[in-house]
Amino acid sequence: MTEMPPQEAPAAKTPGTPRPVRQLLAASVGNAVEWYDWYAYTFLATYIADQVFPKSSGNSLVPLLSTFAVFAVGFFMRPVGGLLMGAVADRHGRRLALTVTILLMGGSSLLVGLTPTYAAAGIMAPVVLVLARLLQGLSVGGEFAASTTFLVESAGPGRRGLFSSFQYVSTSIGQLAASGIAALLVSVLAQGQMDGWGWRVPFVVGALLSLVGFWIRRGAHETRSAEQQRGERPGLFDALRHHPRESLLICGITAGGTIAYYTWTSYLPTYAELNTDIDKADALLAGTLSLAFFTLLQPIGGLLSDRFGRKPSLLFSGIGFAVLSVPLLRAVNGSFLSLLLVQCAGMVLLTGFTSISAAVNAEVFPARVRAAGIGFPYSLTVAVFGGTAPYVGTLFKDLDRPGLFPWYVAVLCLVSSAVYLRLPESAHKELER
Repeated sequence: MTEMPPQEAPAAKTPGTPRPVRQLLAASVGNAVEWYDWYAYTFLATYIADQVFPKSSGNSLVPLLSTFAVFAVGFFMRPVGGLLMGAVADRHGRRLALTVTILLMGGSSLLVGLTPTYAAAGIMAPVVLVLARLLQGLSVGGEFAASTTFLVESAGPGRRGLFSSFQYVSTSIGQLAASGIAALLVSVLAQGQMDGWGWRVPFVVGALLSLVGFWIRRGAHETRSAEQQRGERPGLFDALRHHPRESLLICGITAGGTIAYYTWTSYLPTYAELNTDIDKADALLAGTLSLAFFTLLQPIGGLLSDRFGRKPSLLFSGIGFAVLSVPLLRAVNGSFLSLLLVQCAGMVLLTGFTSISAAVNAEVFPARVRAAGIGFPYSLTVAVFGGTAPYVGTLFKDLDRPGLFPWYVAVLCLVSSAVYLRLPESAHKELER
């Protein structure tokens, strides 16, 4: 038999060669489970508020405000998770960090599902909920740092944008599953059943799904290069100490995108309920349908950025939201159709940011500190602007100034648009390995 040329043998025979589809599956399945758990809390916030927090005789919004405050508290653990798990990914490998984050999320999801009611446990009920959200925040912060790096480093030449888009494909699938299950439970269970035990079901399901994600991720191929593995391990704060400009750049890139993302994908059904007379089930259904639409858009956005560059996509999203946030949010009038159209219009604009966020972030930092470099500034910005979006929107309503919230979104998107204008194009540059 004729021998195979030496240079071809490794590509065909080496057992450690990564397979792109398998790499995408490992990142996407685990990421979907992570974000399913995270978003289930948002979609069931009104039920959690009724059961876990004491009712106020003077203001019916106080329990909901408390629930969204706990939602925001979870976000403030995300920078810690991004820094710690990012350092694990940079020092010990992306795969190890990904397996740790999925287990943390499963445990914290189960804790939310088992949280006692205020009537049964008093002040311990919100304490347990806060603890669970802190653990979830730690996990999600680490997840973004590790999975962003893992996805982009797994991409072939000219495909970083496409691979990047699966960050939000999987995030949206998890969010879609959370929204769909919440809508299904609301439609089939009586109000008393939802208040009593129905709201707990999605969190228990999430804990079980995390075990599936853990099993899949164990078989992923490590993307940290052999040179990195042999080299000196980076310190915990090396990225911040040696790359302060890049860290600030991540903050500027993220601020507008994250407020738009959490407004349109998480808070908008609640915004509609608070400011119009829309039915709760209709609001959840509109959110579910728009998320399905958003998921389909992501690979298209990633492919377009690989062809035409990152800056046009970012500017389309940032300037679009700066100009249209106010008229779009004012167009929500209480009908199912108006909410669905507003959400879908926002999803089109949002795709310009979300489909390439992972690629843009990864292209900013060198490989040695990429995961931690992305994780901390990104998660900190999301905590400050994204995680507080539901609370700020509800607070404006409580202060009888609901019209200020759309302007708040528009201004932040305008600030990020100014950053995008000065951002160097990186789509066609080789990624440092």
